[in-house]
Amino acid sequence: MQHAEREITEPVALCDDKGLLNPEAIGFARQPFIQSNLKNHFMRKKKWNYWCVYGEDLLFSATISHLDYAAVCFVYILNYETQRFYEKQVTIPIGRNVKMPENVLDGVKFVNDNLTVQIIHIQGETHLSVTIPDFDNEVLHADFHIGHPVDDESLNVVIPRSRDIFQFTAKHHSLPTSGFVKIGDKRYDFNPDYSFAVLDYGRGIWPRKAEWNWAMASQRLGGRRIGLNFGGKWTDGTGMTENAVFVDGLMTKIHEDVLFTYNNKNFMMPWKIRTKFSDTVNITFTPFFERVSMTNVRLVRTEVHQVVGYFNGTVRLHDGSILQIRNMLGTTEEHIAKW
Repeated sequence: MQHAEREITEPVALCDDKGLLNPEAIGFARQPFIQSNLKNHFMRKKKWNYWCVYGEDLLFSATISHLDYAAVCFVYILNYETQRFYEKQVTIPIGRNVKMPENVLDGVKFVNDNLTVQIIHIQGETHLSVTIPDFDNEVLHADFHIGHPVDDESLNVVIPRSRDIFQFTAKHHSLPTSGFVKIGDKRYDFNPDYSFAVLDYGRGIWPRKAEWNWAMASQRLGGRRIGLNFGGKWTDGTGMTENAVFVDGLMTKIHEDVLFTYNNKNFMMPWKIRTKFSDTVNITFTPFFERVSMTNVRLVRTEVHQVVGYFNGTVRLHDGSILQIRNMLGTTEEHIAKW
């Protein structure tokens, strides 16, 4: 069995004065206490704010990222029923005008003639606004108000590969979301009773090559807000995991590595997601749509297979009770990067 991870209960800086990992930051927190004060490590700093909103009809995602030598922003949508999918990506070399914040909920914006994304956190909610003049030959405008219930917990964890290779990730799940997405003449409305946002905030010093799996979902099941977050490969063997389950905003931290079993020649086959040593997590994921994103430009080569589908299975909570997962909409992915 893996040991229980250290819990951080007060603010701490991710790095020391030299830009190396601060040992006091290694652990997990239930609130975004960790300040990601990255510096030095030229070309190796990776920063991103990824938002995914699950609506009743539409999945909407917007990301602002900075790879140290370029800023990249991408937005995509998936209509569950028609499976209409479209993705818009804009890259700004160097990206000096894109400032990535050190604190999880601080504002960030990406402004370009082709795509504008603005994220502002104020008075307990995140305002996410996106405008794209040409999104599959139509104008896209999205406007969301994402709630952060005051007693909700989040997963904030530092993964230590070494003093100079490490990653801080914050996962905020099942955030009630209202607003709309308008594409041309078509409008999709989001009701906070049934629409939920997920934030993946990442700040770290990465090796040249990296690979990971990530599975997540945020939905209402049986009247409760449920969030799932499982990660693999990049955390294995570090003593830390990004595995957790949320029920009505309260987090059960899972201290075991989670194993992903899937066919990387056919990502649309069912995936198995299980804890390494026990039956704490025993889930099957069945995809119905595959998003493939590939980048191959000079310094950067990435390949992402993100599949959308349904989770079924069980998770054991901290009180010993069994959480039944039935047809829970979410995503899993394989991400391989040379950056």
